[in-house]
Amino acid sequence: MNMKHLKKAAAVSLAALAAAGMIAGCGGEKKASAPSSQPAAQTVKINFPTAGASGALYAVGAAITNMWNNNVPGVQAASQASAGGIANLNMVSDGEAQVSIAISSNVYQCLNGTDSFKDHPYKDLKVIAGLYMNPNQVVVTAKSGIQTLADVKGKRFAVASAGSSVYNESNAHFTAAGLKFPDDIQAEYITFTDAADMLQNGSIDGAWIMSGVPASAVTQALTGGAHLVDIDDQLVKELKAKYPWYASYTIKAGTYPNQDRDVHTTAVKMVMFTRGDMPEDVVYNLTKAFWEHIDELGQAQKNLKGLKPEDAVKDIAGVPLHPGAERYYREIGVLK
Repeated sequence: MNMKHLKKAAAVSLAALAAAGMIAGCGGEKKASAPSSQPAAQTVKINFPTAGASGALYAVGAAITNMWNNNVPGVQAASQASAGGIANLNMVSDGEAQVSIAISSNVYQCLNGTDSFKDHPYKDLKVIAGLYMNPNQVVVTAKSGIQTLADVKGKRFAVASAGSSVYNESNAHFTAAGLKFPDDIQAEYITFTDAADMLQNGSIDGAWIMSGVPASAVTQALTGGAHLVDIDDQLVKELKAKYPWYASYTIKAGTYPNQDRDVHTTAVKMVMFTRGDMPEDVVYNLTKAFWEHIDELGQAQKNLKGLKPEDAVKDIAGVPLHPGAERYYREIGVLK
């Protein structure tokens, strides 16, 4: 048995133990307390990959796992830095992680075995909650002359690393705008932080940044004289018709320095997901604790501020809820 299969077997074994009622803090029929000489009830360990340690997603994961550790008996959760959404989905699919976060488009693709997950779908992927919107933010310098996505043709433009979520967003949008991606642009495969620095010193013409607002890289770039580009309404309609995960989004005037008008773009919801073999009672408790402590989570991490459970089941690209999460949403009246 190879390492990948061993990891999957370990995850399934843990789930089986939990389902049998051997995990502390789960619902269901209570059992008589074991004598003190008996070993303690087994703890559910949750590995929660996020993204780079300097990014907002890492802070989101840390806030959630810390809250679970303090409020869900029988759960030991730990966040870790990772390469981001696609890597997170692969880790959960392989049983190396139990819960994580990615944009709904990547979650849909993983479930259905398309795009980056071609030929290796994970059909048992389940949603715990839709979280916050991650808008696409196209930042360009004044001297670039870029006013539309089509104007990026021939320009030096940052698209993050090849195969990343941001790269895929660039691909979808520029293709819809009539460009051959990436051949029609001078692509720079760099981080948001490097892109903001290069926008400030004028060494690139623009960058694609996908992040909750306000994003520090966009703030830095706009402070240095860059501006945001609108995505045309017709292009937004075409994208929404083709892909089930897109939503229209407005970045309100004043969100960033020197932003004196609303900017219209697309957004994809961030989704917290898990394995289908995670025990129902465990996921129910995780979901319940998340929403019962959402105010404190919002104070700890701005991207979680103001989230509402009624929005958690929307814009998740049709990916099914985990039965434990679904039970909670029905219990509070979000689902009928």
